[in-house]
Amino acid sequence: MTWKIATLLSAVLSLGSFTAAESIPKTDYDVIVVGGGPAGLSALSGVSRVRRTALLFDNQEYRNAPTRAMHDVIGNDGTPPATFRGLAREQISRYPTAHFKNSTVLSIVPYGNSSVSAFNVTDDTGKSYTSRKLVLGTGVSDVLPDIPGVDEAWGKGLFWCPWCDGYEHRDQPFGILGNIADVLGSVLETNTLYSDIIAFVNGTDTPAGEVAATGQHDGWKEQLEAWNVKIDNRTITRIERTQDGETHQNKTTDQQFDKFLIHFTEGEPVERGAFIINAPTVQHSTLPAQMGLNITNEKIDVVTSSMRTSMAGVWGVGDANSDASTNVPHAMFSGKKAAVYLHVEMSKEDSQSKVSKRSGLSQRELMKEAIRAIGSNLEPQWEQVEKREV
Repeated sequence: MTWKIATLLSAVLSLGSFTAAESIPKTDYDVIVVGGGPAGLSALSGVSRVRRTALLFDNQEYRNAPTRAMHDVIGNDGTPPATFRGLAREQISRYPTAHFKNSTVLSIVPYGNSSVSAFNVTDDTGKSYTSRKLVLGTGVSDVLPDIPGVDEAWGKGLFWCPWCDGYEHRDQPFGILGNIADVLGSVLETNTLYSDIIAFVNGTDTPAGEVAATGQHDGWKEQLEAWNVKIDNRTITRIERTQDGETHQNKTTDQQFDKFLIHFTEGEPVERGAFIINAPTVQHSTLPAQMGLNITNEKIDVVTSSMRTSMAGVWGVGDANSDASTNVPHAMFSGKKAAVYLHVEMSKEDSQSKVSKRSGLSQRELMKEAIRAIGSNLEPQWEQVEKREV
């Protein structure tokens, strides 16, 4: 019966090995963060403060890179984005468990087991790194209209967020660029900053456009009239900058004096000091789609209470996620929230692993356990098998 015992021992040992494999995977880092903007930096800071080992990948592409300065960021009002990121990196680098790499992540492949997540992350240098948890702060990209001059003006007198840039251009002749259906929404956001407002709707003031506008806001025409908003439906050919607010400022009053001429296919150009634009956004990175995450309206679906995505072990933060807010304070808030939740989740996994009966058993302990199982449970069955064989 020796060969039978050996076979059974092998089977029990294999069971022990399988159970051990269900324990905590060995990885290079506890957390990998993809994205070096405010959301990713905040997540990295949060996990580093509790001494989680973490690596942040930064491809150095940022949505707010074109803007002159950040605003409505308490303690950093008027700080250029690059200065903010540099200071953040300097401060986070003081934590010995925090690491940075300036490269682009090309692929993320989950592995591990049914109870504990793990990920293999490969960047454009060809190197791979592993972690138990993953934070995606990969951002979005603005799809600007194909109008000459828009790209050059973007973030410098032409903006999408009145909280971010509107105050510095207050009381100036103001323009709204975009579809007629979105005009009232922009007016409701900016009417306390401007009184001279023209909506340049670029040919979208049509019967179909008006139906769409009514679908967005019932009584929109009457409201625009109440705010004295004019609508210019001419087709725009280009936007010409005639004065740069970077060099024409009043720093005492926090004012920037940009000037633009809007040119059309017909008629005279119109001068404005600043614009808000209504333009769609798309995911900046293909990683969320590659990973099969749930994405709705170009936003990564997350549980807003925790920033968890549809995949275990993955959090989505900043502009890329679906919690309906896109600004620097929100990005930092979401990154910090993700850091707290993933740290607690990892601690729960660690705790469960420590109290598991099989987790961490040595080969000798597994052998003893196999012998006990054979002696107490299976010997009668072997005797019955022997009798049948005789």
